[in-house]
Amino acid sequence: MVAVGRYLEGVGARRLADGEWGLTVPDEHPLDIGIRVSEGLVRVQAFAVPGADAPADEDVLHWNRSTRIVRFARTRSGDVWVQADLVLDGAEVQLDRVLGLVVEAARAARAAAYGAPAAGGGWLTPKG
Repeated sequence: MVAVGRYLEGVGARRLADGEWGLTVPDEHPLDIGIRVSEGLVRVQAFAVPGADAPADEDVLHWNRSTRIVRFARTRSGDVWVQADLVLDGAEVQLDRVLGLVVEAARAARAAAYGAPAAGGGWLTPKG
């Protein structure tokens, strides 16, 4: 957990509590990422799209078939979140990559929801 904390604080994350950090990625709509170490896992989650603007359930489910390492989740109110889990042992090696995938997925979900082209061409599209 110490190595994970050092890495996160090195990239600008704020320590929120023991084993918990927050990281804000500047963007047109800043992306807030929560990172928590619990039960041997590093858990990462980021709010992507509010339910009122979110694509249909079947699109979000389809996206999960296209993702790697990260996954989309939906709240009861329809909000779309991006989540990822890493095994704590050795997590500092993969954490940079996983955080990048979380950001990429959240940006792609926002692009799909708001009809804007995603950076790099995007990898999520609503079924049409």
